[in-house]
Amino acid sequence: MALAARINQTKYEVFRWRCELSIPKKLALALGIALLTGLVAQLRVQLPWSPVPITGQTFAVLLAGVLLGKWWGGVSLALYAGLGIAGVPWFTGFGSGLGYLAGPTGGYVIGFVFAALFLGYFTDKYVRARSFVSMLALMLFANFVLIYVPGLLQLGLWLNIVKGQPVTFSSLLMMGAIPFIVGDITKAVLAAAIARGITPKMAYNGEADKDKWANWRLP
Repeated sequence: MALAARINQTKYEVFRWRCELSIPKKLALALGIALLTGLVAQLRVQLPWSPVPITGQTFAVLLAGVLLGKWWGGVSLALYAGLGIAGVPWFTGFGSGLGYLAGPTGGYVIGFVFAALFLGYFTDKYVRARSFVSMLALMLFANFVLIYVPGLLQLGLWLNIVKGQPVTFSSLLMMGAIPFIVGDITKAVLAAAIARGITPKMAYNGEADKDKWANWRLP
C-alpha cells in the first residue's frame, strides 16, 4: 500500500509540475514530442494499392495530449507540421516541405493536431477521462474521426484534382481507412493502457469533476 501511495503521489507531482512549467520549458517538451512523432513516422509499411502507408505516428499523437495536456499536445503536433513544412525531414519517408503536406497524406497530419488538442483537453479537464475505458473511447474517437476525416477528405481531393482519378467512397475507404483499422485499434488500446498507468487519479489542475468523479469512476 505504501508503494502504491508513493507511485500515485509521484504521478500527481509530475503532472502538477508539467502544468506549472514556464512557456519555454513547455515548448521544449512540445518539440520533444514532435521529434518523437517524426521518429516513429519512419516506421512505415507501404501498401501497393494506396499512397497512404502504415506508420507509427498515431501512437505518438494519441499520447501527445496525455503527456503535454491542454493546448500543448496540439502545439507539439503543430510544431511537427510547421517545422516539416519549413524543411525538417521528419515526415514519413524523411519527407518535408509544403508539397508533402499538400499531398495524399497531408490531411492526416492536420488531423494529428486536432486529435492531440482534443485528448489534451479531456486529460486536463476531467479526472474521469483518465480511466482506461474513458481514454480508449476518447482515443478511438480522436483517431477515427479527428484524424481520418481530414485525412480522407484530402486524399480524395488529391486523387481527383492532382492525379485525375475520381474514386468512389468505398475505394477511398480501402485506400485511406480500412487497411489501418486493426493497427490503429491496437495502438489506441496500448496508448490508453499507458495513459491509465501514468496519469494521476486525483485533481492536479482544478479539474471540473474534482469533487465528484470518484462516485462513478471507470476502471
